[in-house]
Amino acid sequence: MKTNTKQRLLTLVEGAAMVALAIVIDLLMGFIPSQPEGGSITLAMLPVLFFAYRRGTAAGVMAGLVWSVTQMITGGFYVPPANTWWAIVLCVLLDYVLVFSASGLAPLFAKLCGQKRLMGYSVGAVATGIIRYISHALSGALLWGSYAPEGMNVWIYTITYNGAYMIPNIILAGVLIVPLCLAVDPLTLRRYRKAQ
Repeated sequence: MKTNTKQRLLTLVEGAAMVALAIVIDLLMGFIPSQPEGGSITLAMLPVLFFAYRRGTAAGVMAGLVWSVTQMITGGFYVPPANTWWAIVLCVLLDYVLVFSASGLAPLFAKLCGQKRLMGYSVGAVATGIIRYISHALSGALLWGSYAPEGMNVWIYTITYNGAYMIPNIILAGVLIVPLCLAVDPLTLRRYRKAQ
C-alpha cells in the first residue's frame, strides 16, 4: 500500500474513532441536566479538537461535519417553530453544520501562539467554542425566538440561554485540552515534550 493511501486511511480511521468517542461522551454526559429546549454541558468537543490538532484543519472540519450529521440522526433534529424550508436550512447550518464543524478550525487559532503549542491548543479550543456560541445565539434569535419569555428581548434571551451551557463548555474545553495534550501530544501520540 502506498504511503499516501495508508496515511489517508489512517486519518479516516482516526477521525471516525474520534467522532465515535465524541458521541459516546455526549451520551454519557446526557445524565447531567441540560437546557429544556436543547444544549448541554459536555466534554464531547475534546476528541474532535484533539483530532484536528493531530491531522490538521481540513481533516478536523470533515470530522466535525460527520459529527454534525450523526448529531442530527442520534440527537434528534428539531424543526424550528417557523417550520419553513429556509428556517430548516438555517437550523441545519447554524445548529449543526457550523457548530460541530467549527471544532476543526482549532489549529488555525492555535497557530496564533507560535511556538507556545500548549497555549495554542487552549486558544484554539476557546476560539472555536466562541464560534459555536455565536452560531447558537444567532440561531436562537433568528429561529427559536418564540421561546423567549413574553416581554423579554430575544437577543438577551438567546445570549443568556445559550451562554448557560456554552460558557461552561468553552471554559472546560480551553482548560482540559491542555492536560490531555500534555498526556498525549497530538503530533507524536507520546507524552508532550517541549520543542528544543
